[in-house]
Amino acid sequence: MATEAATVPGFVTLALQAGLIVASGVTLLAGYRVIRGPTTPDRVVALDTIGTNVVAIAVLFALLSAEGLFIDVALVLAIIGFISTIAVARYVTEGDIIE
Repeated sequence: MATEAATVPGFVTLALQAGLIVASGVTLLAGYRVIRGPTTPDRVVALDTIGTNVVAIAVLFALLSAEGLFIDVALVLAIIGFISTIAVARYVTEGDIIE
């Protein structure tokens, strides 16, 4: 696996590192919205954004480190994020998750 990372051009590595920094910064900004969000839907959207950014961070880190395990982690996080977003949206709009 380490030999695959060595064949990656320098600009790709730089782009992956920049993507990690941007995704981390946006995650922090979304965390601020979760804490200070004026309404519950704002907080739900911010939590969904955090989940999406964590998936992106896992994928970028997998590409940067050539570790395939982080792709699996990203897929599981994406599935959990999708299900939790649907559940929270349903709770906010209808008052319960399961009828």
